[in-house]
Amino acid sequence: MGSGIPLALLLTFLAGAATALGGLLGLLFREPGPRFLSATLGFSAGVMIQVSFVELLSSGIESAGFLGAHVGFFAGMMSMYLVDSLVPHRYFAEERGITQGSGLHRVGLLTALGIAIHNFPEGMATFAGALQDPRLGLAIAVAVAIHNVPEGLAVSTPVYLATGSQRKALLWSLYSGLAEPAGAMLAAAFLYRFLDESVLGWLLSGVAGVMVYISLDELIPASRGYGRDDHAILGAVAGMMVMTLSLWLF
Repeated sequence: MGSGIPLALLLTFLAGAATALGGLLGLLFREPGPRFLSATLGFSAGVMIQVSFVELLSSGIESAGFLGAHVGFFAGMMSMYLVDSLVPHRYFAEERGITQGSGLHRVGLLTALGIAIHNFPEGMATFAGALQDPRLGLAIAVAVAIHNVPEGLAVSTPVYLATGSQRKALLWSLYSGLAEPAGAMLAAAFLYRFLDESVLGWLLSGVAGVMVYISLDELIPASRGYGRDDHAILGAVAGMMVMTLSLWLF
């Protein structure tokens, strides 16, 4: 497993960097159309749900047993519920009523903080998946990166509208994404030594719970909020189909 650590860290960094890509898109387009955001968020939810049940939870059951894997799965869901309760974060569309100025600046910075805290366990998830199987780590990294793009938009758009500084908007979106490699480095430093097959199986199951929670609590509701219900469900189905095809091919 040791030889897989550099790749795991690289995948996590690339997934986190997608928030900067979202920040850049926010500067280019100011406020992307609701259809684009709805389809993107729904697609990301479909990718996450599919990889969680087809790869992560099934791998956890093989390594930790049926009961142990599901304990880890629901523990992962509850951990994200606690994080979300303590530090909620919103997409920009939910804050459209706030006028330009200090209010929008505060929205952008609080969104960046919330996203950073949410990204921390996602970094650990990508790291753990890549240690188990580089193919699995790549699938998780792609899923996380896709949903990080609209999160970067949620940071850069209000910061730019409030300050007029493209540099600040882009930097804050990047800072929020750096929590992902930080989470991976923490996992490498403190968790790696304890990772036998059983513990890794439990961890992968917990990762599945985290990703399913994010999909059900954040991505699908946000997708429906940006567009019609059919945009959200079609995006989710498309994400599941694309992830199934990629897992079958690679």
